[in-house]
Amino acid sequence: MRTEFTAEQLADPAMATSQGAIRKCVHCGFCTATCPTYVLLGDELDSPRGRIYLIKDMLENARQPTPQVVKHIDRCLSCLACVTTCPSDVDYMHLVDHARAYIQERYERPWHERFARSVLASVLPHQNRFRMAAGLGNLFRPLAPLLDKARWSRPFAAMLRLAPRGLPSAAPETTPEVAQSKGRVAILQGCAEPVLRPETRAATMRFLARAGYQPVLASGEGCCGALVHHMGREDAAREAARRNVDAWHAEIAEGGLEAILITASGCGTMVKDYGFLLRDDAEYAEKAAQVSALARDVSEFLADIELPDAVPMPEIKVAYHAACSLQHGQKVTREPVRLLEEAGFTVLTPAEGHLCCGSAGTYNILQPEIATTLRDRKVANIARLQPDVIAAGNVGCATQIASGTAIPVVHTVELLDWATGGPRPAALANLECDSTI
Repeated sequence: MRTEFTAEQLADPAMATSQGAIRKCVHCGFCTATCPTYVLLGDELDSPRGRIYLIKDMLENARQPTPQVVKHIDRCLSCLACVTTCPSDVDYMHLVDHARAYIQERYERPWHERFARSVLASVLPHQNRFRMAAGLGNLFRPLAPLLDKARWSRPFAAMLRLAPRGLPSAAPETTPEVAQSKGRVAILQGCAEPVLRPETRAATMRFLARAGYQPVLASGEGCCGALVHHMGREDAAREAARRNVDAWHAEIAEGGLEAILITASGCGTMVKDYGFLLRDDAEYAEKAAQVSALARDVSEFLADIELPDAVPMPEIKVAYHAACSLQHGQKVTREPVRLLEEAGFTVLTPAEGHLCCGSAGTYNILQPEIATTLRDRKVANIARLQPDVIAAGNVGCATQIASGTAIPVVHTVELLDWATGGPRPAALANLECDSTI
């Protein structure tokens, strides 16, 4: 696609990156076949190609963002299915990130949108605040139908519906000691996962210790920054990245790290991009690049090491949900399935596995109608397989899918831990199987 950015505009590194992405687009339209919003809505402007046209015009002409442009950019899930499909290697991820930051800086949203986004940015990245809000959300859940009646309050209705009906207790974290360690691995603690599904990290630490690796939790580390980054709040995202880079470098200095493991794939895509996010920061660029090089999804790491023996459980049918941030953002596709198969489970893959479930960070709160339609479509495809359990590698996906089905949803590593001697996942307490585990 031809561009006419000025030399002055291209002095901005973000603008230069966006020009490079736009120029690679050849209008082929392959992206439309895999874009969830285009598949649902059929609007060219709700396809990656259409959004590229809108972004090009806005950036190139230094236009003030209009409500129409903002609407179509907001509807993008950042699922990156288009990146997987694109034959021209268009860097759509960084292009849409730049567009969101541009909009955040220059567009005056209606008061109710500003309010909802401020609440999300102030609460979700902070464990204690999120835990309190989730508890209150369950208490006020009956108000959701009332809040649905007004457009301004629909995001809050979505929050109430997604609130867990009961929160796991925030038990003190214990890290198992490994006598003859093969290496130290840091585990991202994050923000939402420890509140909603602390069993994921517990299973990860048990499994790693059984495999001979010493798990560590870096002091001072927190939210990866993805939640605010996807709302265009770049300064807050960079602040989160710098904090985590410092925390992990302290661990590297103390005893070295084989890897930084991430059990929430949305966070993994973000941490692997720290090197790009802080590329112009003289103090952090090199350190951030090192962190990104060490970052790996837990399934990606486990696929490359020797694992404990498992007791086969072929009678348990596992529907594997491929999180967008894992399959499209990180290009980790086969590893989780292979790990589950080698652990002895019968693994099933649903139709339309490339399409997003509608979670996408805060998307299921800010765009609840589209998100619910995508969730129902995903759940219907999974239900046709008649699985005993759904395995997913992202807490957002697990929460979204679980809100639409009675089939238990667990993290892939919980099943691997169970198959190799760990406890049965609590979500599978009522599952009947012949295994002695």
